[in-house]
Amino acid sequence: MKRVPGVRSLTALVFSGVMLFSVSNLAWSAESPGETTFKSKCVLCHGADGTGKTPLGKQLQAADLHSPDVQKRTNAELHKIVHDGQTNMPAFADQLSDEEITQVVKYVRSFAKSGKK
Repeated sequence: MKRVPGVRSLTALVFSGVMLFSVSNLAWSAESPGETTFKSKCVLCHGADGTGKTPLGKQLQAADLHSPDVQKRTNAELHKIVHDGQTNMPAFADQLSDEEITQVVKYVRSFAKSGKK
């Protein structure tokens, strides 16, 4: 059997490209830790889009996380609200670690940056 010069190199290059594309696709589609926590703890009231327009969110007057009132707060203020609760929002101190709350706050910031609504 005759070997064709460069086929092995071409095969390795194609394989490397496919692997790189696959790995980068996984990284792009992966949720951030804050998004994962948000989806498991916050969506019921605030909704996946963060507007608070879910049936329970409307009933409890959940904050629209896109709003200037929410977005103007410092990270420390938002952290405290999630940790301790406020008005109709329950405290999550017993359900989330400080790091998880920090990640949720980072995710909440993405509502202002991405223009989701």
